[in-house]
Amino acid sequence: MSGELAGKIGLVTGASSGIGRATAIAMVAAGASVVVAARRGPELASLVDEIIRSGGNSLAVPTDVTDETAVRAMVEACVAEYGQLDFAFNNAGIEGPSQPISAYTLDEFQSVLAVNTVGTFSCMKYELAQMQSQGHGVIVNDASVAGLRGMFRQSAYTASKHAVIGMTKVAALEYGSKGIRVNAVCPGFTKTDMVDRLAQHDTEREARLASYSPMKRLGTVEEVAAAVVWLCSDASSFTNGEALVLDGGLSV
Repeated sequence: MSGELAGKIGLVTGASSGIGRATAIAMVAAGASVVVAARRGPELASLVDEIIRSGGNSLAVPTDVTDETAVRAMVEACVAEYGQLDFAFNNAGIEGPSQPISAYTLDEFQSVLAVNTVGTFSCMKYELAQMQSQGHGVIVNDASVAGLRGMFRQSAYTASKHAVIGMTKVAALEYGSKGIRVNAVCPGFTKTDMVDRLAQHDTEREARLASYSPMKRLGTVEEVAAAVVWLCSDASSFTNGEALVLDGGLSV
């Protein structure tokens, strides 16, 4: 264990796969105990088993972030088990259909916002309340480069991630004086199930996505996880309200 987060308590939503799973593992490797949350209970149980086998400490709390009662219970479970919440990575998200705006139904649009935007809001609401009671804490929200620019055929996802960045900045303004930092990460195309679906599981389409970056490759979940760990650590102690871009130069 590298020790940047030694003795601290973290929470990761959307932890059953991809960036969330990699970040939970990275947090434990940095010395933290981590509550992992997602809708898929079996995958969470498998992740906890892996963490415990590696000598770490973790608790699975199956949670649907669109259910505010469940989100509150998730934070309460963390505090009941570990006594505090030092940092949280709000990562749960969905992409929605890839289609023009005129083809979207209202239900399809709202379902994306329910997870990505309202779900992130609910998590922040209860995490911030707990952190304010402690007098310290760090929140990192998973946004996207789609939160900083338009993304073709992804109006709901783009809107939801712009909102996540906006909420991040407001929370940073409201809670910075209370010992709480709030930042976001903005990954570009990263090798995840979501990007596999966007590429329609086609290697040529995936290569095209990779070609948009000057580095000519997709990002890895481990690279995003390392950035989240840094933002949660004291090494980033004067970083607040930032939307950290992790896209290999795509946005430039």
